[in-house]
Amino acid sequence: MRILIATAGSRGDVAPFTGLGARLRAAGHQVAVATHDTFAGPVRAAGLEFRALPVDPRAELASTAGQRLLRAGAGPIAVLQLLRLGRSFIPALGDGIAAATEQGADLLLTTSTTSALGQVVAEAVGIPTLGLYLQPLSPTREFAPAVTGTRSLGRTGNLLAGHAVQAATDRLFAPAVRRLRRRLGLPAHGVARSRRHHPVLHGFSPAVVPRPADWRPGLDVAGYWWPHPDPGWQPPPELADFLAAGPPPVFVGFGSLVVPDPERVTATVLAAVRTARVRAVVQSGWSGLAAPDGETVLTIGDAPHEWLFPRTAAVVHHAGAGTTAATLRSGTPAVPVPAQLDAPFWAARLTRLGVSPGPVPLPALTSARLAAAIRQAVDDPRHRTRARAVAAALRGEDGTAKVLAAVDRLTG
Repeated sequence: MRILIATAGSRGDVAPFTGLGARLRAAGHQVAVATHDTFAGPVRAAGLEFRALPVDPRAELASTAGQRLLRAGAGPIAVLQLLRLGRSFIPALGDGIAAATEQGADLLLTTSTTSALGQVVAEAVGIPTLGLYLQPLSPTREFAPAVTGTRSLGRTGNLLAGHAVQAATDRLFAPAVRRLRRRLGLPAHGVARSRRHHPVLHGFSPAVVPRPADWRPGLDVAGYWWPHPDPGWQPPPELADFLAAGPPPVFVGFGSLVVPDPERVTATVLAAVRTARVRAVVQSGWSGLAAPDGETVLTIGDAPHEWLFPRTAAVVHHAGAGTTAATLRSGTPAVPVPAQLDAPFWAARLTRLGVSPGPVPLPALTSARLAAAIRQAVDDPRHRTRARAVAAALRGEDGTAKVLAAVDRLTG
C-alpha cells in the first residue's frame, strides 16, 4: 500500500508524522511525506520518502502578516489574522499536494492544514483519505475552540463559537478549493460538504483531552504519535558536559515561535533564571535566542526533546501542541509561555493536569513572573509527581495502533 502523508506548518506539525510514518512502513506500507523543504532531513532520517510542498513556514511567521498574528495572540482577531496570512499561499499548497499525490499514492493522510485541499485531490484520483489532526478543532459544547483562548463561553456559546471558527476556516480555503476542483475537473461544491463525513483521528491522549461526547461518529481520539528518533544523534560534547557539571537545568525554548525582539526575550529569560537561581539550557529556535554561554547557561540548537527533557528540572516552552506532548511524555514539570492560537489551550491543559503552576503568557512575560513560575515548578513536588503520573499513563497508550487499524479498514 502506497501511503502519502501531507502536512504543512511548523516542526510540531511535521515531527509526529515521522514516527507514525515509520510505524506504517514497519507494517509493510510504502510511505511518503509531503511537506516543506526545511523538514526533508527528519523525514528521510525516518526512512520515509520526501515529497516537497511549497512555502517556507519560518519566513511566513517572520513576515509582517506573521508578526500581526503573533501580536493578535488567540481569539477572534487572531483567527482573522490567520486567515489573512493563509490567503497568499494556500492555492500553491493545493497544487503542491496534487503534484505530490500524482507521484503515486493509494491512500492520502491529511492534517488540519491540508485536509480541505487533500480531500479534493483524493476525490480526483479516486483514493480514500483520512484526517490526522493534532488539535481538537471540531465544534463541541465541552470547551471553547482551541484557537480562541481558554475561557468557556458556556455549553451553547462554546458550540456556536466552534461553528463560527469552522465557518471562518471554510471561507479561508473556499477559493483555493474551488480553483483546485476546476483544475482537476471536479464539479463544484463547498468545503463543508466534504468535511461532513470525513473520518478524523486526533493525535493527542484522551488523558489530556477526552473525546467530547457530542462529536459526530468518525471523530476519534487516538493518542499521541511520537517523532521518529534519529538513531545517529549524539549530544554535542558541550551539552553533555553542561548536564554533567551540576544539577538538572531548566530548559527554555520557544520552538517555532518567531518573536520580533529576541534580544529582549533573551534578556528577560536570563534575568529570570538568575533570580530563580537555576541553571538553564536555552534553545535558539526560530526566534534565534542567543544567551552567552557560561557556568549556569548554555545555548543550543536542535536537540531531541525525548532525550533532553527528562534530564531537566522543568521545561519552559511556548505551549505548541508538539512541545506540550513532549513535556508530558518526559514526566517533567512545565512552565508554558503561550503566545498565539492554540497555545493558551494547551497551557490550560497542563495546568489542569497539575504538571504546571500556570502559564506566563508571552505578552505579559517579565523576569519576575517567569522566575516565580520556575521556582514553583521546581520546588512544589506535586508538579513532578503529577508529571510522572501522566507520563506513566502515556506509556500505556499506543496512538499509532488506531491509525494502523483505520488504514486497514479504509483499504481492506
